[in-house]
Amino acid sequence: MSLSDQRQQLEQAPAPWLTPAKRQLAEQLLQSHHQAFGRPLAASVQELFSADLVVLAHDGSSDPCLTYANAAALQLWERPWSAMVGMPSRLTAEPQERQSRALALQQALNQQAIEGYSGIRISSSGRRFQIQNARLWSLQDADGRPCGQAAAFSDWWWL
Repeated sequence: MSLSDQRQQLEQAPAPWLTPAKRQLAEQLLQSHHQAFGRPLAASVQELFSADLVVLAHDGSSDPCLTYANAAALQLWERPWSAMVGMPSRLTAEPQERQSRALALQQALNQQAIEGYSGIRISSSGRRFQIQNARLWSLQDADGRPCGQAAAFSDWWWL
């Protein structure tokens, strides 16, 4: 099945990313990205999900779990929403890549946002890929407290 066919199936399936809680999270992603980088990520929640740009978010727990993945992320990691959202975000990278990933996330937390991150990730089928020029930023709750982080990138290739 082609990536285009997979994306079409995802877009026609029931939309768990459009539940009230996930819509609120997506709005938070859009607002926090604009605040961090001074430019919009997408015009709407639906545009965010269907964008060619890969977008992921995780919560603020000690072993953060993914809370959001748009269609491009689901395709790249070769996972359905139900398998991607809720899994520990560290599993998006191979064990030997997790330390550098953690350092970049800590830097983004300390600075609220960073641009230009690069790293190697792995899909559910074991396919490795390089990401480049990723933006990482912190998410804040309504009271301004950190509650997670997000990443967006469009530059990637299979290794």
